Amino acid sequence: MAIVDTSRRLPTRSMLQDIQAYEGLAAVKDYTTRRPEASAEALQANLAAMQAKQQKETELAALAKAAADEARQAEWEFHKGVIAMKENVRGTFGPDSHEAQAVGYKKKSERKRPRRRAVA
Repeated sequence: MAIVDTSRRLPTRSMLQDIQAYEGLAAVKDYTTRRPEASAEALQANLAAMQAKQQKETELAALAKAAADEARQAEWEFHKGVIAMKENVRGTFGPDSHEAQAVGYKKKSERKRPRRRAVA
């Protein structure tokens, strides 16, 4: 018997086929089994548990997406605020000030001037 990798999710197609097979069991008269995991009651309980866990997963995924969106929005708000602060510092103290250098700008006097290149 082949080794089954249960760490992977089942394909959607397999899940739909399993659900259809379970629903088709209602048409089978006098279904009996010696295996407890294959009984109609166990299958119904497993289906209900699976659907509840899938619903919980969907809800948590939606909450995770919402939290990611809120974090992204907060990052952009912070970024916009820092840009406004840097522009204000440069406007208030000038582009060649120590204050502008302290917030991340390079002093205007420390920039290299462009050099002309000789035409070959």
